[in-house]
Amino acid sequence: MSFWDQLDPAYSVVLCDIWGVVHDGVNLYPKSAERLCEWRSQGRKVILITNAPRTADAVEAQLGRIGLPSDCWDGIATSGEAGIAAITALAHPTGFLGTAQDRTILEDHGLRFLADGFTDIAVTGLDGERLKIADYQEQLEALARADVLFHCFNPDRVVVRGGVTEPCAGALADVYEGLGGRVEWYGKPHHGIYDYALSLAGNPPRDAVLVVGDALVTDMVGAATQGFDAVFVQGGIHAGEPFPAGFASQYGLGDWSPVAVVDSLR
Repeated sequence: MSFWDQLDPAYSVVLCDIWGVVHDGVNLYPKSAERLCEWRSQGRKVILITNAPRTADAVEAQLGRIGLPSDCWDGIATSGEAGIAAITALAHPTGFLGTAQDRTILEDHGLRFLADGFTDIAVTGLDGERLKIADYQEQLEALARADVLFHCFNPDRVVVRGGVTEPCAGALADVYEGLGGRVEWYGKPHHGIYDYALSLAGNPPRDAVLVVGDALVTDMVGAATQGFDAVFVQGGIHAGEPFPAGFASQYGLGDWSPVAVVDSLR
């Protein structure tokens, strides 16, 4: 019997990461859909919480293409939604860095972008042509010299797509901060995305919430700092590595640790 088969009924809400837990960007992981549906059949609310730099409807469309039925969750909270709200509030055009697909999604939601002369830049990730972080060094240096505010729509540093590790916007943001640049972060582990996710679940007490994720610096740090229990899925981006013994002390989290470490949702 797995940990999941005896999950405490006190957890009425599950905040479940998507990429690295439910799918690998190409295929669903075995039994992930069944597990999500099982939680809902037990009366739990399932909120998918992701640092995808896109809107919830775009993420839902992607999940449909991968084959995840829409009855597997109650809501989707994305870092993209938080970033869009912040850029919209600026009320002026910004720069953009990311794929053409992401740009189209953001423009469809009312954002306007400039090629130059901007004071802020919305960053969803790599542009799809330059595939290494080092390829962006010159551009990031120029932006930092101009004191452009970097809006990071995806705090993840890497994802694993079909077994291949790819850098994300968070890796670019780390370099930018190292150059002295200013970064505004959206998504996990920052509180805004959790506040939104909890609102989708009816604002339950925090001790009724279980976070499920595969990333240490986003999922686990986020759960700990927000006061949630968590399960670490070690089969995602950390590729089977054990949960680090010094994790809590490294991040100033006291004696916090996940309630369980599992390979997957099976």
